[in-house]
Amino acid sequence: MYTFINNPSARAIAARRSVFFVLATSTAALMLWLIQETLAPQIPTAIYVALMVLFSLTLPWMVVGFWNALIGLLLCQLSTEPTASVLPREMDITDTEPLTTSTAILLCIRNETPERIERNLDSMLKGLATPGIGEHFHLYVLSDTNDSGIAEQEQICFNAMQQRWSDHVGITYRCRTDNTGYKAGNIAEFCQRWGAQHEFALTLDVDSFMTSGAILRLVRMMQANPRLGILQGLVVGLPSTSAFTRLFQYGMRLGMRSFTMGSAWWQADCGPYWGHNAVIRLAPFIAHCELPALTSRDGNTRHILSHDQVEAVLMRRAGFEVRVFPQEDESWEENPTTLSEYIRRDLRWCEGNLQYVHLLTLPGLKLMNRYQLALAIFMFLGSPAWIAMLVLGTLALSLTPTATDFAQPAHSLILLIFVLLMWYLPKIAGALDVLLRKEERARFGGGWRFGLSLTLEMLFSILMTPITWLNHTIFIVGLTFGKKAGWTAQSRDDHTIALADAVRQFWPHTLLGLVLSGLLLATHPAALPYALIFLSGLLLAIPLAVLTSLPVLGRWMMARQLLSLPEEINPPQALLELDLKALNILQTIRPPHKT
Repeated sequence: MYTFINNPSARAIAARRSVFFVLATSTAALMLWLIQETLAPQIPTAIYVALMVLFSLTLPWMVVGFWNALIGLLLCQLSTEPTASVLPREMDITDTEPLTTSTAILLCIRNETPERIERNLDSMLKGLATPGIGEHFHLYVLSDTNDSGIAEQEQICFNAMQQRWSDHVGITYRCRTDNTGYKAGNIAEFCQRWGAQHEFALTLDVDSFMTSGAILRLVRMMQANPRLGILQGLVVGLPSTSAFTRLFQYGMRLGMRSFTMGSAWWQADCGPYWGHNAVIRLAPFIAHCELPALTSRDGNTRHILSHDQVEAVLMRRAGFEVRVFPQEDESWEENPTTLSEYIRRDLRWCEGNLQYVHLLTLPGLKLMNRYQLALAIFMFLGSPAWIAMLVLGTLALSLTPTATDFAQPAHSLILLIFVLLMWYLPKIAGALDVLLRKEERARFGGGWRFGLSLTLEMLFSILMTPITWLNHTIFIVGLTFGKKAGWTAQSRDDHTIALADAVRQFWPHTLLGLVLSGLLLATHPAALPYALIFLSGLLLAIPLAVLTSLPVLGRWMMARQLLSLPEEINPPQALLELDLKALNILQTIRPPHKT
């Protein structure tokens, strides 16, 4: 049972937003003042102005993340019921309220082998297929598969599922002949055909898994609050054997804890929607959340890739709340298994978020929603700003007689510390939340093991950050010349990246890292150790991609419980029933655990 004792009023929420605005803008002003004090007075005006403008472009995402994390950490540490301060009282539900609504479970797939999907669905349906529950749910497998061989496998698999579950939960399988509108178009077609038959829809991705308990909690919260249009559940990563996945999702798990709680504190009824592991109210969704069409430069119609946040702001424009349940609650997803797969997904998000620039002037949007769209744009627009600062700053420094002719040493160090602290505070705050609670330390394998895992993850994050910046920069430049990421199926199984493939993909990163490092080494070698904080990831992009894809590294981590999530330390029954590869391997290689 989850108890929510507070019910923040509109005035209280407005006050929170005002406080957050003052904190964020004051912090941004402080950072701008600090870089102004850092830059030497004698540098050319054009370089000074360019660096100031570029730095200002990096601030929105960094400052907002900093204060979200800090507020979330304070809520988690100072309140026995932190969720009580971010959700309304009527969402105080138990696990016994009767279901009075019909919920469609929507699983969107495209060119995915059905065995893994069937495994997840069977486990989920098992928990729902009980008297008084199963009749309130209907599963729709919405396929956009255009591979005839996979489509045939899907037909056989889901026909068998229909027969297996026919006495407990309804199942419908549909395969479109094209994927117009991508996932949003897939769901829109469902809404036209079957949407009127259900009050709610639970949206799932192909890599999603939720227990029946988590699903029922979201549905009961939706029932309890008729003003609620979308309720997003917090999503965490499934146990994985991939070294890259373990490193990536360990940091993501820590960052989500405080960041989501802090953002929910002030965003309140204008919360996020991530497109999966969430429940939507179908009537207003159908009536008000149709995505606007975009027109490309050649006059053709283009579909929005990152549909979820747009649907959230349209739902809010219609007068319905959008909220997140900021608590880990048996809701999982699989994360990319290699750096290359991560980049492929990330660049699709990049293209989708940048499309929001065409939506900022949509009529009727709330100011908060316009801010959310703008922040989503700056999430990726900050990357070319960082790369431009690295290049311009290194060139300018290399042309000065002494380093002090470019920047003040004392201020430079302070600026560097502040930037790193603000950039990585969401993960730091999540780590502090674990370290300051004995039961949480135990869930992550004990204090010393958690500390070692955190150190490895932070080193990985420092290497990953400039790689991501340059990926976004190259891609955004490509977009201006008509390049597009599109939407293709991911390779979800573990696989090794060949050295030749890594060289082809990451040679620009290595080249840029070598050029900038060489310039500093030749002109101001004392500055190189500080610059390597940002340049090391570029220099090591190729070996990082290869090494983190090696199965032996993942198994080595698993054997020592490094980067182990709580679901590995003490696997819940729901995940054991999935027969996950990671949990099976752990049974044979894991040494006895001592906290």
